[in-house]
Amino acid sequence: MPLRPDIRSVVVIGSGPIVIGQACEFDYSGTQACRVLRAEGIRVILVNSNPATIMTDPDMADATYVEPITTEVLAAVIAKERPDALLPTLGGQTALNAAMGLVEAGVLERYDVELIGASAGAINAGEDRDEFKSVVERCGAEVARSIIARTMVECHEAVESLGGYPVVVRPSFTMGGLGSGIAFDEEDLTRICGQGLAASRTTEVLLEESILGWKEYELELMRDKADNVVVVCSIENVDPVGVHTGDSVTVAPALTLTDREMQRLRDIGIAVIREVGVDTGGCNIQFAVHPGTGRVIVIEMNPRVSRSSALASKATGFPIAKIAARLATGYTLDEIPNDITGSTPASFEPALDYVVVKVPRFTFEKFPGADPSLTTSMKAVGEAMAIGRCFTEALNKALRSIDKPGAQFHWDGPDPSPEQTRALVERAGTATEERLVQVQQAIRGGAGIDELHASTGIDPWFLDQMVLLDEVARETIGAPALTGDVLARAKRHGFSDRQIASMRRLSEDTVREVRGAFGIRPVYKTVDTCAAEFAARTPYHYSSYDLETEVAPRSREAVIILGAGPNRIGQGIEFDYSCVHAAMALRGDYETVMVNCNPETVSTDYDVSDRLYFEPLTLEDVLEVYRAECQAGPVKGMVVQLGGQTPLSLAADLERAGVPVLGTTPHAIDLAEDRGEFGKVLEAAGCPAPAHDVAHSPAQVLPVARSIGFPVLVRPSFVLGGRGMAIINDEEALGVYLDRPDIDVLFSRGPLLIDRFLDAAIEIDVDALYDGEELFMGAIMEHIEEAGVHSGDSSCVLPPMTLSARELGRITASTEAIARGVGVRGLINIQFAMLSDTLYVIEANPRASRTVPFASKATGVQLAKAAALIQVGRTIASLRAQGLLPGRDARTIPDGGSIAVKAAVLPFKRFRTAAGEVVDTVLGPEMRSTGEVMGIDRDFPTAFAKSQLGAFTELPTRGTVFISIADTDKRAIVLPAARMAELGFTVLATSGTASVLRRNGIAAQVVRKSSEGRGAEGEPTVVDLINEGRIDLVVNTPQRSANRHDGYRIRAAAAAHDRPAVTTLQAFNAVVQAIEVRARGAYSVRSLQEWDSHRSKEAR
Repeated sequence: MPLRPDIRSVVVIGSGPIVIGQACEFDYSGTQACRVLRAEGIRVILVNSNPATIMTDPDMADATYVEPITTEVLAAVIAKERPDALLPTLGGQTALNAAMGLVEAGVLERYDVELIGASAGAINAGEDRDEFKSVVERCGAEVARSIIARTMVECHEAVESLGGYPVVVRPSFTMGGLGSGIAFDEEDLTRICGQGLAASRTTEVLLEESILGWKEYELELMRDKADNVVVVCSIENVDPVGVHTGDSVTVAPALTLTDREMQRLRDIGIAVIREVGVDTGGCNIQFAVHPGTGRVIVIEMNPRVSRSSALASKATGFPIAKIAARLATGYTLDEIPNDITGSTPASFEPALDYVVVKVPRFTFEKFPGADPSLTTSMKAVGEAMAIGRCFTEALNKALRSIDKPGAQFHWDGPDPSPEQTRALVERAGTATEERLVQVQQAIRGGAGIDELHASTGIDPWFLDQMVLLDEVARETIGAPALTGDVLARAKRHGFSDRQIASMRRLSEDTVREVRGAFGIRPVYKTVDTCAAEFAARTPYHYSSYDLETEVAPRSREAVIILGAGPNRIGQGIEFDYSCVHAAMALRGDYETVMVNCNPETVSTDYDVSDRLYFEPLTLEDVLEVYRAECQAGPVKGMVVQLGGQTPLSLAADLERAGVPVLGTTPHAIDLAEDRGEFGKVLEAAGCPAPAHDVAHSPAQVLPVARSIGFPVLVRPSFVLGGRGMAIINDEEALGVYLDRPDIDVLFSRGPLLIDRFLDAAIEIDVDALYDGEELFMGAIMEHIEEAGVHSGDSSCVLPPMTLSARELGRITASTEAIARGVGVRGLINIQFAMLSDTLYVIEANPRASRTVPFASKATGVQLAKAAALIQVGRTIASLRAQGLLPGRDARTIPDGGSIAVKAAVLPFKRFRTAAGEVVDTVLGPEMRSTGEVMGIDRDFPTAFAKSQLGAFTELPTRGTVFISIADTDKRAIVLPAARMAELGFTVLATSGTASVLRRNGIAAQVVRKSSEGRGAEGEPTVVDLINEGRIDLVVNTPQRSANRHDGYRIRAAAAAHDRPAVTTLQAFNAVVQAIEVRARGAYSVRSLQEWDSHRSKEAR
């Protein structure tokens, strides 16, 4: 069946902001779908609130609505665009839930829009736990014994019926295991079920018998309407059941199943996808297998493209989302060609002649106090994938791809003693991010496979492979000399030059030289979907210490682009966006070569660049790729400034090794990072900086802070995402900071930088392009919060709201002077602070920043593309002549243009203390957000309201507001509080704030602080009121002193109950304006393409 002629336009719903459990895998799948549908001549209408992704690039769809994903907004888009169909299976749980909302509201029926990809019935059969249970039983398979509960009383009754604790709790219609957990006792049950019922769209949770410790597998399947089914990939978790798949180390294909067990899983999977009725797309089914009896249980199924689909696509070269989109528009699997071979159809199942390992990336260090144990609720913020010829090679490569100290296996120091070994075995029994290294160290200390299996539940085969790694390491350490044979064996098991250097007490460079002398180099194999049965047309490579290389020669000059590696807080999808734009911009003139190890992103799609190397971003691996490409043909150089701090930190070493670094030089990069050198640049440019100094050791910090004067801002050298940054108000708080467990790590990259903190300043972010002669101001963004909140977490507005033309001129002049002084060629990001008419420079980053995608979409100028072309020698003048850059830049603000607001999305609900309380939600200079959304409209209040709605903050239009603010803010609280009272809100406040409000004629009711406890008559505290759902909006600005316990309890309660909590006065003023807009009724919608055409008319 060819393309359906009745589908001419399709609405694709994206997945919204990057959150834990629903990250950029869905940007990858959505981008693929948009590209495929447009290639088929279908008009694509995209709705997605996330500005950081490639998916919301105006080039990816015909109409791109960067709007909140709500029933109301989607209905407005459908009413305006009148599409034929809606495709909801590529945007994760957000899109699926949004589609179900439209079905229930009757919107699709009203406008005659067909749901394609999965019917409402199939979505319900996969998501509704009761219906899914009967589907599985009809297929002759088993599910864990379970009971559905809709109240806490039913939850307690269910435990008794299931035979007692432990029980697994799973809410319906949630993503990334949100609200799920394992209850070992009554206290756990009350806590987890409370969270789960609140997280579920239908207020129901499933309680099921414990299958803890069983082996976990998943299959990715696809089915078309002619009933062809293919199993794309099998994936096995190294951790047993009890750790969310997204948090577990996983391998593909599954390695510990017998042929008979594999066939049983295939049969069940195929029967289930048919019974559920997924007839035009992909689905993912999770299984548990009892390690002793082989009993198989079906855990769950997702009737959509899932998180694992990205991993399965990259692991096999079989593009699940692309094929799912084609199936949804009428094709069958045998009609779709396989891109990689060109000679086989998509109905051929992929075959693998290699092993793939995925390792999750965590950022617990951002949330001190959070419980680090891994459970069924996902906590990883990203992942890295590696490919090798055997499990040990792939595992070692994946661990070094994670880009985190302490994540790799090591043999430093003496072997653990018997007591230490026993402690390691015991600690490894609890799943944490350190578990694999604990197991490896326990093996070093002599622990056996049986005792480790009993403690961890990890399959003995995987433990045996780790014993093999220990044997190879001991052989490397004990060899009389580092011979070619010793070195070759270590390399075949994936050990890095650095690991071997550490074992042999040599330098990494020495090991590399010895390896070169022996001629021991990696070769590059191809991911070809067919285990070399057919020729591969797309160069998608991985390294191995094998015999022959498959890198084809080329004649065109190449540019190598280094990606950003695994997602993490502080270095997310925004950097992948810039790398993809560079590949798009340079493809016309050069062969583009992408090096990256993140399976979730668009940059690692095999057809974004001319060649893709799926390799770790370490010096060793990048140098080997460079060497291979130099043998294939001419190489112009390497782009390191677009992928964030990971590739940037390699720049100087690459240059030393003779690699040409394009654009801004490593010397210029160091100039901006080195405080002393950068101070000279600022002096020459005539730009003031706040009083500052550096401390080279913890002992120097206090004297330096005293000489500058409190409050101070402290930050380590060479960090991204504000790691280790803090505002210190007094000597007591400084003592607490210096007691951090990671204080030595913070000093390891260079001195600690200490600045006077400008606490009432307005912070301004600038993204600009410089070619050595001319400056192009890409964007000037004003933070809504005052200084002190990391730019990645603060809401910001573009164009700025309160800056005059004279101030914009001063900012432009300072930017040009700094760009010239540093020697930038390409992008630079500068943060300024404006305080009492003085413009201070806080820092400069001579690279693509996290705000580039937001700025590009808000202004219609593709900055990363322009930067890539400047890096290979083009000028701003030539880019203007070509039409890539407009004549006018951000130094002038046109009337009647769009106003865009960026809001951060924070993961506090995922990170709880061991007792289940949410970690503190106060924002500071260390970044904690996982993603962002954009609101765009004609005026600031509407754009801000949209950004809040997109960030899951539904602002109330009536109800009760609670206000408790720091003494320094009390003068400025009166106007917004009075306006809230006029809008009909009941105002509650703590005693100090209430007396100020009453003196100004605002009727505020006093409520008790949480530290005061309930009153003699049982009067509730403010925390009790929030917990009871009687407060709709919380305004709580923290006191400057270190004692903030009352405020913490208030903010934690608000986060736990999904109540908007505002922690700065500026944000409260914006919220009041947004509530007024919300009260007026529905929003209007406008696509980015309409905004762009409006801008080009204005410019004429």
